[in-house]
Amino acid sequence: MGISPFILASASPARRKLLQTVGIEPIVYPSDFDESQIQIDEPGQLVQTLAQHKAETVAPQFASGLIMGCDSVLALNGEIYGKPADTSEAIARWQIMQGNVGDLYTGHVLIDLDKNRTLVKCQVTRVYFAQMSDRTIQAYVATGEPLTCAGAFALEGFGSLFVEKIDGCHSNVIGLSLPLLRQMLAELGYDVTDFWQ
Repeated sequence: MGISPFILASASPARRKLLQTVGIEPIVYPSDFDESQIQIDEPGQLVQTLAQHKAETVAPQFASGLIMGCDSVLALNGEIYGKPADTSEAIARWQIMQGNVGDLYTGHVLIDLDKNRTLVKCQVTRVYFAQMSDRTIQAYVATGEPLTCAGAFALEGFGSLFVEKIDGCHSNVIGLSLPLLRQMLAELGYDVTDFWQ
């Protein structure tokens, strides 16, 4: 079909799997961008900035194609949470999250190298967390899953047990809003089916 390659500037297995689920086989090229150098207090602006830096870091490695960068954080009680640093931080975080409501922000950036265009968008999904005992929190953190995810939970894993409901895009919580991706591709002049393998 001659469609440009789709490059995912992320090491996230969950994002790759989401793309594969809808027929897009991305070239995975993690950016290894140092996120600690970006200090922004507004979650939507933060994830968009980080996603853009990730995509821009990878872009020079390719002559053509679409580069997708993403970044997610959970905002709860005015605080912004990325991946927990260790087990004790994950446990402390879940003691705050359980029985509470948070907003999961994911920044999405598409750089179209062939058209020299960049789109930057953000999707927000509200997440309602279940009440949990300390024993359950410790057992969940012991699985190791919370240490690999923004917000210390994976909706596609054990974490789905502890989410009562969500308002908004389901795949956004996993790390990439598929409806938003479809819209962004359309804005760049593509049909998502162009990228089906």
